[in-house]
Amino acid sequence: MTPQRHQRLTLVASITGAALVALDGTVLTVARPVLQHDLRASVAAVQWASTGYLVTVAALLVFAGRLGDRYGHRRVFALGVTGFAASSAGIAFAPGIGWVIALRVVQGVAGALLQPATLGMLRAVWPADRLPGAIAVRTAGIGLAGAAGPLVGGALTAHLGWRSVFLLGLLPAAAALLSVLAVPAAARPERPARAGSPAHAGNARADGLDLPGAALLALALACVVHSLVGLPEAGWSTTTVPGFAAAGLLFLALARQERRTARPLLPPALLRSPVVAPPLGVLLAASAALQGALFPATYFLQDGLGLDPLQSALRAAPLPVAMILAAASSARLTKRHGERTVVLSGMVLLTSGALFTARLGPETGTAAIATCFLLLGGGFGAVMATATSVVVRGAAAADAGVAGGLQQTVMNIGPALGIALATTAAGRTDPGAALTPAALAMAGVAATGTLLAVRLPGRAVASGRESVTRP
Repeated sequence: MTPQRHQRLTLVASITGAALVALDGTVLTVARPVLQHDLRASVAAVQWASTGYLVTVAALLVFAGRLGDRYGHRRVFALGVTGFAASSAGIAFAPGIGWVIALRVVQGVAGALLQPATLGMLRAVWPADRLPGAIAVRTAGIGLAGAAGPLVGGALTAHLGWRSVFLLGLLPAAAALLSVLAVPAAARPERPARAGSPAHAGNARADGLDLPGAALLALALACVVHSLVGLPEAGWSTTTVPGFAAAGLLFLALARQERRTARPLLPPALLRSPVVAPPLGVLLAASAALQGALFPATYFLQDGLGLDPLQSALRAAPLPVAMILAAASSARLTKRHGERTVVLSGMVLLTSGALFTARLGPETGTAAIATCFLLLGGGFGAVMATATSVVVRGAAAADAGVAGGLQQTVMNIGPALGIALATTAAGRTDPGAALTPAALAMAGVAATGTLLAVRLPGRAVASGRESVTRP
């Protein structure tokens, strides 16, 4: 098999696996009310079907990325896709809400395995100078799946019932699995070197697993995500504050553990890297600002303007379209103008979109609404594709899985953080009437991300399989 065919099959597997997760999340939102009625479940129980998945996947992403570094991203990806498909099929035949919740947790474990591997596989086989293009195509695929999910899920739920929604992912899962199995095992760039050789110290991390560090990180992230998810409903109360306090203590224990162990799960050099830490902060701010603005905007369209769900979806359609186009063109723009310029421009668009969203009112026309969503989608698409490329390409090959896990963790925590901040800014105001304060708060979050984007490298020049950055 030629290297080019190897790369294409890996890209197909990466896109399909990432799109599978995005599709699953969007179609579940549409099917949730029907699922609740059919299983005679409470609102809280149905919410746990989402919360259980989110907490599990966020807690395990970084450790799953390290498993890919240790045992091979292709192998971990295949295991994750298989588990994701099997748990989806199980949910489709679940007899009660308890089974749905339990299987969603299992699906979270599988999702944690496959998501970092979608990036780790690309990092392993694509040359550094062509990696941004591959990640841009992957990002566009995620946007397309996210846009199609509500429409496809709504149609399936209306005509075939909610169970058909969970069978929808079986076909793309099979395609992803076949694609990755058709790729021969790639040579491992992180293969342990001989003791005493210059590469030995860097590659030693891949030889062992920091299980105490993984447990502390998983518990800390679980506390953070669970508290963030509960914040819009419970506020700063005895339900959420102890969770954040526990997370803080666990992070302190994790920092101590990582300083003391010879093989840290989170290598300090990776976290301090000028080409890894800043783009992670940008991605956190961008995802928080986008979802924090969309949350009250959805209520505004339906409660404020009196639109039904389909009409609201059509009003918001410019967002996924702009996201797909911006992501697809980001590699070409980066090659011409540099990573810093593209990410800065994207964050400016995102900030502008949030500011324009804050000005929406009952008399706002369709064109103004479309402009808001175009700015939000275009800015986020450019930022997500480019900043992800910086993170993955900036990490050493032996830490590619951990870098991918950190990127995916940020993209899971960001939306929950944005919604929590938006509802906090709005106070007790009805979500439909809280658009202005919430959107202004998200403009501030996006502006913070813009400041972080200034620290990104200007241009990246390929040097073998690694990249050298120019300030």
